[in-house]
Amino acid sequence: MPDFEEGTEPDGVAPAGPTSPLVGVILGFPDRVAAELRAWRASFGDPMADLIPAHITLVTTTATDDWDAAVRHVRSVARRARPFTVGLKGTGSFRPVSPVVYLNVLDGFDQCVRLHEELQQGPLERDLPFPYHPHVTVAHDVPAERLDEAETALGSYSESFTVASMGLYEHDADGFWQLREELDFGTGAAKTEGPDAG
Repeated sequence: MPDFEEGTEPDGVAPAGPTSPLVGVILGFPDRVAAELRAWRASFGDPMADLIPAHITLVTTTATDDWDAAVRHVRSVARRARPFTVGLKGTGSFRPVSPVVYLNVLDGFDQCVRLHEELQQGPLERDLPFPYHPHVTVAHDVPAERLDEAETALGSYSESFTVASMGLYEHDADGFWQLREELDFGTGAAKTEGPDAG
């Protein structure tokens, strides 16, 4: 399950009623890229490597008092969006604020920011504790030497691919993120499967 609380937003959850659904929206990756980054993350001793697939968070953990309105809103943003290229290159870190090393999003950075800004309105509007910064976490909450290792080992990493949909997730009663809809850009149509394995 994706981690919508990592990196720039350590506290993650917006104040709301005790039964308000929690929403997250991400860009998933092609299977081959996700598998490669999962292996790297595991090699740095990150215990979440097998639980959190590689992704770019668009909406971090956000409470809503109206799930149906939130779904309509996310579908509407997906309908207006168009596929774009994500290019990952080199590493960065949120240290000392947060023990995170990440891959930089170069190509597609502005598109991610625009999607985030459109999504984080209406039923998903909230004040974030830190500015939004698209990134791909590769090591989180591991000893400093492992963070150093991640930053060095992936310093020359480079990969690009097209994203053509985004995943709408809900935090369930058991504390897990569940994919509710994978929404195609340009149509807002929901798919039952995740991003194309391309």
